[in-house]
Amino acid sequence: MTGDWSETLIRMTVAVVAAGLIGWDRQRNGQPAGLRTHMLVGLGAALMVSIPLGNGMADASRAVQGVATGIGFLCAGDILHHVRDGSERVKGLTSAASLWVTAAIGMVAAVGQWRYVVIGTIGTMLILIVMHPVERFLVRTHLPTPEPVPPPAEER
Repeated sequence: MTGDWSETLIRMTVAVVAAGLIGWDRQRNGQPAGLRTHMLVGLGAALMVSIPLGNGMADASRAVQGVATGIGFLCAGDILHHVRDGSERVKGLTSAASLWVTAAIGMVAAVGQWRYVVIGTIGTMLILIVMHPVERFLVRTHLPTPEPVPPPAEER
């Protein structure tokens, strides 16, 4: 990065806007990791990658590795394991994956790789919006309904 305020502002804004588009879809679908969470992840990832770039450090790979590790912990917190009526369910995997890809989009925005930002954002939005009804259709029509797991003997 050249240290130019306008260039830095553009990169951070693109990270926030791209992340916001993804977060808007999650918010619209009532997911806990919504608009603001995604925007913060995108901006945070962009800022973290900008640290070595802004200090003239040629290798930003350590920052990328740190963001990838940190976002893993955040995503793990978004995944919930539910047991209801004897059936186990895992919820939040799609939101966690969208947070993960949002961090990646923020990182590529920080280094000014605009085509990756555009392709990543459009690809993510297509997957989240277009594939949702396709997934529901496939699950409803092609997969057998799982049988409930009986409760443990002490609850009977």
